[in-house]
Amino acid sequence: MEINKIEKLDYKKSVVYLLPKSHDLRDLGLSETEIHYARERLGNDKHNLTFNKYFGKFIFLSFLPDDTDRVKLMDKARKNAKSLNTRINDEKLEEIQVKAFGVEKDVVLAFVEGLILSNYQYLKYFSSDVEKKRNTLVAIEVEDERISKEELEKLLDISQAVNYVRDLVNEPYPALNSENLPERIQSLAQEAGFELEVLRRKQIESLRMGGLMAVNRGSKYEPTFSILTYKPGSAKNEKPIVLVGKGIVFDSGGLNLKPTGYIEDMKTDMAGAAAVIGTLYAVAKLGLPVYVIGLVPSTDNAISDRSFAPGEVLTMHSGKTVEIRNTDAEGRLILADALSYAKKYDPMLVIDLATLTGSAARAVGPYASAMFARTDDEIAQKLIQTGFEVYERLVQFPLWDEYDEMLKSDIADIKNIGGSNAGLITAAKFLEHFTDYPWIHLDIAPNAYLSENKVYFGKGATGIGVRLLTRFLEKL
Repeated sequence: MEINKIEKLDYKKSVVYLLPKSHDLRDLGLSETEIHYARERLGNDKHNLTFNKYFGKFIFLSFLPDDTDRVKLMDKARKNAKSLNTRINDEKLEEIQVKAFGVEKDVVLAFVEGLILSNYQYLKYFSSDVEKKRNTLVAIEVEDERISKEELEKLLDISQAVNYVRDLVNEPYPALNSENLPERIQSLAQEAGFELEVLRRKQIESLRMGGLMAVNRGSKYEPTFSILTYKPGSAKNEKPIVLVGKGIVFDSGGLNLKPTGYIEDMKTDMAGAAAVIGTLYAVAKLGLPVYVIGLVPSTDNAISDRSFAPGEVLTMHSGKTVEIRNTDAEGRLILADALSYAKKYDPMLVIDLATLTGSAARAVGPYASAMFARTDDEIAQKLIQTGFEVYERLVQFPLWDEYDEMLKSDIADIKNIGGSNAGLITAAKFLEHFTDYPWIHLDIAPNAYLSENKVYFGKGATGIGVRLLTRFLEKL
């Protein structure tokens, strides 16, 4: 996608006018008949209208409510953009101009963001008619004196990072596996400008990462532990912010095999890792003055005669022992080792992201991620507020001590699952055992992957977390 700032509209090209519903339409070059039609359609609560002017030139009107708060207005703009993107590509347009009347700058940027994000496609494995399926829109031009070229480039860089994450999550297993994931990271590191170190089996064993090694036992692919580092000379924070992502490239459930209806989309169980990778890419590409480290433990959870089993006791990187009660609660095991490893950096803050529990999805639906925080409340509230701004909303749940009772084991320090009640909370409490620093846990299982094409992310991987964390780090 190409995005440019222009000084004035080219009236030979198609254009989208972004307008409040109360706007006078007479200054848009429409006929009285078209204005009457538009008013009639607006009365029927239509938000986007199309006029075919001549020789393939279209005028699109995108109307926004007059009385909605700024955050909701921005998201409405993104949703309008998604709907228009479909029409733009149906008409085989390659470029579109955007001009706003009576609409705030941030809302205009949100609309452009919606166009970019909704234009994403994953066509890699179609064997025929690929070009017919491919979206034609490749360029967006914005005429708005309030918006700089740099702001548009920044918007494109972040959106591109989101789309890289979507590519990773949409990629099927075993085409993407724990051994070649670092190769994908290295390519992005070279493009954006961050460093990558990859720990392999011998190093992982020497670090006594009992969780990662146990989950990997059933796999034919070697485990990896990728360390992504971005440390500019201008960094505002001396201690790093560490991002940790669950990198289960495919989750069969292990010996506690997942049933049909759940296992089909388990290539997506590395969405947390992908979000960390995408955030490091965005932060480095934008040159933000912040010291950030990403930790990505990776394996698949497969079944073989070597698979770890319920009843086993593992010794983790921290030295804590864990009784395995369910092999489908494996993501928390590899995260636990990574969270323990993060202590070596004496971090300012650690944020982990994981498609950790179905319980989170049942709690909040596809409209938010579940959040747990053991940190300064000001930091937690700043992340929550950022979530509203980019509309990657967070719902905070408690970390009360009483939930630890559900993780008590008869034969080890703790067990890896707490039972059928409060599953998202006991999963977070399990992770808390491996932290001794300011920490936030994001369970992104509800919205990392969507089964319906309803919002501007479309169907499939959403790249959730990148826009949230990049904006949060930018505001530090």
